[in-house]
Amino acid sequence: MASVDVVDETFLAVPPSVVAAAFAAPSSWRAFWPDLELDVYADRGEEGLRWTVGGALVGTMEVWLEPMLDGTLLHYFLRADPPAGSFTPRTALREVQRRQLAAKSVALGLKLTLEDGRPAGCPPHG
Repeated sequence: MASVDVVDETFLAVPPSVVAAAFAAPSSWRAFWPDLELDVYADRGEEGLRWTVGGALVGTMEVWLEPMLDGTLLHYFLRADPPAGSFTPRTALREVQRRQLAAKSVALGLKLTLEDGRPAGCPPHG
């Protein structure tokens, strides 16, 4: 059975608490993943969230926030299938690529917004 299995990591030069705040509101989930229905099954605070996934896909998703150096390593995991069962291998490959690009888009969008031009290793603006 062909599934969607996506793993992504992106470093953000901000503390985990700042990244966690970006994921705290369910309205942000709808903005990041508009075709997925998410239900939190583990709120890990500054370490991230775990969801069950419904809607366009059925499975689980996680955002794990790992403190690293002077910032956060944002880990993203999605493991899911279409609601009707399984994808063909070709359809699964297209969906994985689409979800990989979407995951990186979310991470880089947060990086741009939250870092506000701050390079890693430099103190925050202020």
